[in-house]
Amino acid sequence: QVQPVESGGGLVQAGGSLRLSCAPSGRTLSIYGMGWFRQAPGKEREFVCAISRDNSPIYNLPVVKGRFTIARDDAKNRVYLQMNGLQPEDTAVYYCARHFDGNYYYAVSYDSWGQGTQVTVSS
Repeated sequence: QVQPVESGGGLVQAGGSLRLSCAPSGRTLSIYGMGWFRQAPGKEREFVCAISRDNSPIYNLPVVKGRFTIARDDAKNRVYLQMNGLQPEDTAVYYCARHFDGNYYYAVSYDSWGQGTQVTVSS
């Protein structure tokens, strides 16, 4: 099973922006929902957002606070996470995952995970 591949992480100052990209290589993106999770040092992996295969976004509102936007471009086989107003508490490894079945909020609902991309926000 081919893993998704994330890119776009990096170091940014507080208040800055980053756009993460996920390429779910292998089968056609359009037949899957895709999600983003993150894991900060010493913390559990948490759901950030997802987008269904019919292009409906799902957000973990206490996490994104209206700052993040998920989008998909099936023609380019990409899912994007636009993150604005980044804060030090957003520092984490961000993972893209392919949704398989069930509630988008739960990691067990995903069957293929990328290696992650580091996002570091300095104060």
